[in-house]
Amino acid sequence: MSKTIFDKVWEKHIVDKIPNGPCILYIDKHLIHEVTSPQAFASLNKKNLKVLRPEKTIATADHNVPTIDQHLPIKEALSRNQVDTLTKNCSDHDIKLFGLGHKYQGIVHVIGPELGITQPGMTIVCGDSHTSTHGAFGSIAFGIGTSEVEMVLTTQCLLQNKPKTMRIEINGKLEDGVYSKDIILYIISKISASGGTGYFVEYAGTAIRSLSMEARMTICNMSIEMGARGGIIAPDQITFDYLEGREFAPRGDKFKSAIKEWKKLKSDSDAKYDKVLKFDASDIEPMITYGTNPGMGIKLTDYIPELSLNTSKESYNKSLEYMGLSVGESLLNKKIDYVFIGSCTNSRIEDLRIASNLIKGKKKADHVNAWVIPGSKSVEKVAVKEGLDKVFRNAGFEFRQPGCSACLAMNEDKIPDQKYCVSTSNRNFEGRQGPGARTFLASPATAAAAAINGFISDIRHN
Repeated sequence: MSKTIFDKVWEKHIVDKIPNGPCILYIDKHLIHEVTSPQAFASLNKKNLKVLRPEKTIATADHNVPTIDQHLPIKEALSRNQVDTLTKNCSDHDIKLFGLGHKYQGIVHVIGPELGITQPGMTIVCGDSHTSTHGAFGSIAFGIGTSEVEMVLTTQCLLQNKPKTMRIEINGKLEDGVYSKDIILYIISKISASGGTGYFVEYAGTAIRSLSMEARMTICNMSIEMGARGGIIAPDQITFDYLEGREFAPRGDKFKSAIKEWKKLKSDSDAKYDKVLKFDASDIEPMITYGTNPGMGIKLTDYIPELSLNTSKESYNKSLEYMGLSVGESLLNKKIDYVFIGSCTNSRIEDLRIASNLIKGKKKADHVNAWVIPGSKSVEKVAVKEGLDKVFRNAGFEFRQPGCSACLAMNEDKIPDQKYCVSTSNRNFEGRQGPGARTFLASPATAAAAAINGFISDIRHN
């Protein structure tokens, strides 16, 4: 029987099936951080239970950590308590922790791939919705809730209903100035923020195959923003080249053997999907959101429409009112106040290189506050080695230390009330970047251009 890559990985990890119910799925790698794990450990400790396979769990501090003066004690009480609690829980249960000060500390969905922890054919979970990022390697990766975090810690398994499968094909050549963030914002604008609900999405086509691993991660990262359970891309030589030599990837003959198995991870030519969508790469242009969900996106050259897919008129009007925008308005030349380059969506070294290339030799607009937050200590180290930090600082940007930062504003990095921010993060919900903050989601290139010009700009004409 022909199978999709999702079917192949899923079936390989089924421990048992409950009649007329969910599957018991074995989990290869469990990622945890300081925000969604404390309650799970507290419950586990109350029941006097141990972590079954601590070597299968990796921890890092990322969501609440400050991005300035990380060598000093954390000032904010809640953040300090959560990070301290994570440290104690990992120590008590013999779990590897990349905490503040560790050379591998960073955003959980950045460090997993760059350290070779994420590998093709795995099942990967984390108490974080953007775990879908890791699907770029041909793994089944998805976010879980706190009770499920406890379940994985104690059993290394998870009860899961198998989702439906969707294939999204993008064929053709991407135009200059179009990046992976534009691709995924384009897709979501076409199917809405709920268009993928109930599905696990496989991305395919010549345009997808041409992308780097960093770009593929950006696309899989935002699968959750169309309501999907996750995203997956079949591994290929680009994947293998990326993984070779990584800290926790197989080495030598083991790596060669692993590649032989990884090459089998592709959908059969006659595999059946519950839904198939096809898009032409030539129709994709630089994108930007205008509303309060990622599905409310337009091409930079378009105007704000009268209504968005799967959105009621009342909700739509409320969103535009929150954003201070109107139907028929163009976002080009819209004055902005902040630029945030970072998050698990766009904080990798490739993202920083793209932004720095546009910024080099220029100065940001005087009225714009611009922050660059590398996704990990490893990214920070490479950026410093290549002199990217100096490029940003010379342009008037703040180059800070790794963390989730203004993506979700759980630390001091917040966008003030009613201020406009062009952000490379994944969500533009009301208050996501701070109470009253108004967020435009865009690529690192579009964000960089906005910082320099002081207004939303089309990089193709910059």
